[in-house]
Amino acid sequence: MKKLLYTIMLAAILTGCNRQGGQPGTSPEDKGAKSLLQGVWLDEDNGNVSFRVQGDTIYYTDSTSMPSYFRIYADSLVLGSETSYAIVKQTQHLFWFKNHNGDVIKLQKSTDPVDEDEFVHDTPKVLNYTHQVKIDSVVNHDGARYHWYIAINPTKYKVSKRSYNEDGMEVENVYYDNIMHISVFQGSQRLFSSDFRKQMYEKFVPKNFLDEAILANMEYSHHDDKGIHFNATLCIPDGASCYIVESVIGYRGEMTMQIVEY
Repeated sequence: MKKLLYTIMLAAILTGCNRQGGQPGTSPEDKGAKSLLQGVWLDEDNGNVSFRVQGDTIYYTDSTSMPSYFRIYADSLVLGSETSYAIVKQTQHLFWFKNHNGDVIKLQKSTDPVDEDEFVHDTPKVLNYTHQVKIDSVVNHDGARYHWYIAINPTKYKVSKRSYNEDGMEVENVYYDNIMHISVFQGSQRLFSSDFRKQMYEKFVPKNFLDEAILANMEYSHHDDKGIHFNATLCIPDGASCYIVESVIGYRGEMTMQIVEY
């Protein structure tokens, strides 16, 4: 009898716990709230289209922003990245929530089919941060001529960057990274030839920065007794933060690296 009573009390405690919390994985998703959110939503103040909800995905009007998977738990809108926004008010035609700054964003559901035209792009664009470039020149040192060239080649390697849109919602943009190539010749003799990828700079750039950065540029700096100096620029796309790492190609083909600026 005591074991049975204990089992009943334990089940009651667990049931009560499951009704509280509101975090993903500890309570069921609010399917009714997700159903109310279906459709195109406009900013109450200016009438601009903010986003469209279809199924469990949010689509943005910006053609470069990736769609975002979402769920609703206990009065919170939770994106696929686990970023959460408190829901202030929700009805069939109104949706108010707090953005990452704590501001209340007030949206109303569109009744105009024309607003659907804001979402004509089926697949968001992946952005090329640069275009293919080849440059070369000749330098003279200690009576010898050295011919160098740089090739900047866009790739299909994708780099994701998260930022906030005008509503203060987190959005993801995707960029293509680049591979740089440097070759140095003395006459017909090739002294140095190598591709440069951003992973080569992990000793000089913090990992959390490098993960979101692309290898944006490679350029000739100068030459001296140490060799020919080239500067690689690693930047977070559309941001002000960059690291510059110098590669020095010696006249016997050896290479050294050092951080120049960040």
